[in-house]
Amino acid sequence: MLPLANRRVLITGGTGTLGRALVRRLLTGELGRPARITVFSRDEAKQHYMRLQYKNRRAATDEIIYQNAEDLLTFRIGDVRDYPSIAIAAREADVIFNAAALKQVPTCEYFPFEAVQTNIGGPEHIVRAIAEGAGRVELVVGISTDKACKPINVMGMTKALQERIFTQANLKCHGARFVCVRYGNVLASRGSVVPLFLDQIRHGGPVTVTLQEMTRFLLTIDQAVDAVFAAAQYARPGETYVPRAPSARVVDLAKVLIGERDIPVVYTGIRPGEKIHEIMVSEEEAFRTIERGGYYVIRPLLAELQDAGFEKTALTDEYSSADSVVGEDELRALLREHLELSPVAETL
Repeated sequence: MLPLANRRVLITGGTGTLGRALVRRLLTGELGRPARITVFSRDEAKQHYMRLQYKNRRAATDEIIYQNAEDLLTFRIGDVRDYPSIAIAAREADVIFNAAALKQVPTCEYFPFEAVQTNIGGPEHIVRAIAEGAGRVELVVGISTDKACKPINVMGMTKALQERIFTQANLKCHGARFVCVRYGNVLASRGSVVPLFLDQIRHGGPVTVTLQEMTRFLLTIDQAVDAVFAAAQYARPGETYVPRAPSARVVDLAKVLIGERDIPVVYTGIRPGEKIHEIMVSEEEAFRTIERGGYYVIRPLLAELQDAGFEKTALTDEYSSADSVVGEDELRALLREHLELSPVAETL
């Protein structure tokens, strides 16, 4: 039986980039046809337009069946920071994908307690609701970030604590499995560098890059969803799934998008809380990282959740975006494949 067949699925932060992609993929039924998919967020306008999008697509498209989406897809206004609202929603769920987050690094630096309330308080509210007997939740997948690894910024620190909160929840929420997924930048997602560069190019530049040495992991939105689905299917309690992804220098990304245009690149300096290189698995985590199904899997620290058997570790050092940086030709091919609808990408 497919893992999400006849399950009631709750997606917190469901109107965000990942939330929308999860809904789109869940409606294909690739993990089974859910009994219901509930989009939970505090933004009524985004929910309204998302609802309209699906109501206006009742026929099959090239790859997704939207027919009967109105029967499957429901919307709930709420906030993970508000315990009663998430507790009520959790009572009606079997599976929860926690994608609600404050994720912009500079914003979290200037409003750290706001990040704490969403990125730490929200997960704790989910755990508390389940521990206090809210419904029959059997799976929670926490969406984390590479910034949670050796964090130097508020966003990463709060996401690192989310991982630990969900790991520990396996000890007190009997019958529920808590796992996490950690990944890097998503190509063309809201708030990412690619839309910023494209907008700067359309307006004639300059294109702003922080540092020449800066590197980032690059992941498509569907690859991010693939990782989430892999964790939902195969992760053991307390494990964190990490996709293996290419990385690139940000300045190379800018140059490939600019192409032959006469547009300057301007270096602006590192922003508050930014790293030069992102790390998805630290050297401390490497000794308890295995490979499973093409993913790195970080096993939990807590002794109660560790397997008695021995599995060969997959890494001997940290997994950093400074490793295996792709060249401009490979980067151009990657962007051409995933930005083919963009007017700028037509000239790549």
